[in-house]
Amino acid sequence: MSTHEPPSGHTEDSHPKDSHPEDSAIEGSHPQADHDGAARLWDDMYRSRPRVWSGRPNPQLVAEAAGLTPGTALDLGCGEGADALWLAEQGWTVTAVDVSAVALERAAGHAAETEAGHRVTWLQRDLETWQPDTTFDLVSAQFLHSTEMPWQRSHRTAADAVRPGGTLLVVGHHPDGMPPWSSHSQSTPSDAGHSQAGHSHSSGAPDHSAGHSGTARYFTAEQLVDELGITLPEWSVEVVESREREATGPDGQVAILADAVVRAVRLGSPGS
Repeated sequence: MSTHEPPSGHTEDSHPKDSHPEDSAIEGSHPQADHDGAARLWDDMYRSRPRVWSGRPNPQLVAEAAGLTPGTALDLGCGEGADALWLAEQGWTVTAVDVSAVALERAAGHAAETEAGHRVTWLQRDLETWQPDTTFDLVSAQFLHSTEMPWQRSHRTAADAVRPGGTLLVVGHHPDGMPPWSSHSQSTPSDAGHSQAGHSHSSGAPDHSAGHSGTARYFTAEQLVDELGITLPEWSVEVVESREREATGPDGQVAILADAVVRAVRLGSPGS
């Protein structure tokens, strides 16, 4: 499942809400997902805005993946597809997953306008129940802060999907570097923060997370490594750090935020 922050307001046009890509552009979407609470929540959020994200890839993805040899990639919580399309443009064959059919329709529409769009397969799946049936050379989980389940579960799915020799890249909001306009700085039901550099997954609709609200939805890089057991002999940890970046809020306010960044390589030979 993806969970997203509301946008700061963009002037770029989105894929029109009343147009529909070919059915084959989004593989394996399930009509029953329309009745799922998470799917409805995020479909409603996307329908409320003509465009939610900036259309640019997340900066930590660009920084960490630009030097990797392209192969197969899994983008969890892909939203409107900016990260997946950037990876495709770098030569990756991408499986992009989101719970929202509305977001995936927009993503497929953007893909149809690019030369590399054919490299992306769009899947409607809820990470609360879905597990991939294959492994990947790169698994990217960018700001995958769920309002529906503990963060450990979705990120365990990400780690388990990395093949031997492949890379896990996780980026999240550091609990000590949240947007000042965020609900978790103001004790209101939903975040209202967005990075101009790309989409951020933290909320954008009422928080029904029960025991998973507030900073319990967020983690430091060290906490993620410890909780998931990302360590020798199974993993070589390349990056575990907090990084500051500038972001612009919904009313144009500028703040310095902190991202928790983890990049690790699963040890062993491919096929082992």
